[in-house]
Amino acid sequence: MLMLIALASELWNAEMWREMFELSLPVADKVIRTVLVYFALVLLLRVFGKRELAQLNPFDLVVLLSLANTVQNAFIGNDNSVTGGLIGALTLLAINYLVVRFIFRHRRLDQLLEGTPTVLVENGAVRREGLAKELLTESELLTVARRQGFAKLEDINSCTLEPGGTFFIEGKSPSGQTTESAEKQSELAPIVERLDTLSRQLADLRRELLDSR
Repeated sequence: MLMLIALASELWNAEMWREMFELSLPVADKVIRTVLVYFALVLLLRVFGKRELAQLNPFDLVVLLSLANTVQNAFIGNDNSVTGGLIGALTLLAINYLVVRFIFRHRRLDQLLEGTPTVLVENGAVRREGLAKELLTESELLTVARRQGFAKLEDINSCTLEPGGTFFIEGKSPSGQTTESAEKQSELAPIVERLDTLSRQLADLRRELLDSR
């Protein structure tokens, strides 16, 4: 009972609620900080390439996780209030919505900010310049290929790294299997034709029996 009374007294503590929601920094400070850090992160991710978004190895994952923790204080400043956090979150969501909406209407700006796809494999041949541009090794590319069901790079016809860090892989057409399948179909064609003829003859006999009745 005493614990409940103590808890109730704590909940009615006006000082606690004031510290929880009272801002220690102006609202404009919160908004400006969030906008500046947002555009700085977009620029940094654009400059340092698409492999960070692809998270090809533990180092890339560590960078992204550390990046979020590094800029935390830049977002909120010297303010731990709930109100300050909500203002920062609302500002971040609002600026992202406005930027995405603006870019949606200006496709050229979209290509400028997000970049263009990088071709890594073309017509079955690995493009070294594409790998060098994205700082990718063949072993990392092979890891990506295996994630999508390809045993080796020789099975890939084309591979493109999209601006968002997604790999689009197209496998080679199994020409040998296609030829073998075509040969089997040509061998079965006379049999199929004969079965069709027998089916028609059976249908005619059935109609004759029905008519004789």
